[in-house]
Amino acid sequence: MELAARKQKILSAIVESFIRTGEPVGSKTLISEAGLDVSSATVRNEMADLTNRGFLVQPHTSAGRVPTAQAYRYYIDNIMTAPPLSQSGREYIESALYQNADSPESILQGAAELISQLTDLASVASTPSGDDSRVHRISFVQTGSHTAMAVVIASNGIIKTKLFRCEFIITPEILEVFDKALNEVFTGVRLSSINQPFIQTAAARFGELSLFMPGVLTAIMEASKAAREISVCHSGYTRLMFIPDIDFLTARGVLEFLNNEHDLAAMLENLPIDTSVSIGAENSRRELALSSVVSTRYTIDSKPSGVLAVIGPLRMDYSRAISILEAVSETVGALIGELTDIQQ
Repeated sequence: MELAARKQKILSAIVESFIRTGEPVGSKTLISEAGLDVSSATVRNEMADLTNRGFLVQPHTSAGRVPTAQAYRYYIDNIMTAPPLSQSGREYIESALYQNADSPESILQGAAELISQLTDLASVASTPSGDDSRVHRISFVQTGSHTAMAVVIASNGIIKTKLFRCEFIITPEILEVFDKALNEVFTGVRLSSINQPFIQTAAARFGELSLFMPGVLTAIMEASKAAREISVCHSGYTRLMFIPDIDFLTARGVLEFLNNEHDLAAMLENLPIDTSVSIGAENSRRELALSSVVSTRYTIDSKPSGVLAVIGPLRMDYSRAISILEAVSETVGALIGELTDIQQ
């Protein structure tokens, strides 16, 4: 539905004023803020028409107007701009994220915390998908006389560990044998291929050595499976409890959903590749029917990877949220890309 230029200007002013103040917008306020060279009666008529079209609501008879989800959608798609952050803002983001850039998980946890801090909203960040990832290397760390840890390092930078136990006493020499034999077989193999049949085939290749390896092979299979699964870092969930626009029951429902990592990861994976905004009922989850989700994907080697997103009320500064997400996404992709380059 296309709006005439004057209606667009009025709608834009109402949305921006309401985002900023949280107060219904009246015609007098609108004229002064939007710089409209028309009478109050004309503005009221335009506002009444926008109300009839579903863009505005009037909380009560004497109040001004409040934008609806339809108004936010139109504003975002047709009016709003999201200029890039300033150079100083980008430098702040880079400095903050470089402090914990030793693994994808630490980078993403730092990103979630930074996004929440800058937007004052709840934020989530998903790890890179392991669908196309391969084993870069397998290492071992002895933890006891009969126990050690298998460390699977994937090509997407994800590192997963799994403890295993042997009936015999583990020595550094035995771990060296495991290291050489297992890396010859597993290095370069897709994580998704490391299943029970693959493990059985690998054991057959090792011959008598496989008698010493059942626990080791199982640990590698389980660590590979964990490296393939998407996990979600988050921050600022409790902020939702203190946002005036979200009532307690709504906030509780949103928090219950966000704490269900399996369902949350599935939702994030189904979000568009490009920066997107899902408003209210547009969200795939009923728990988010009164919330908005702003998301973007970071890229690794020019390929879209995990998701960064903020979750908040319909009344949020969408332009600022998008600018922050895109700036953080750029740095996250570069940092994780550096890690995977180092490991190649």
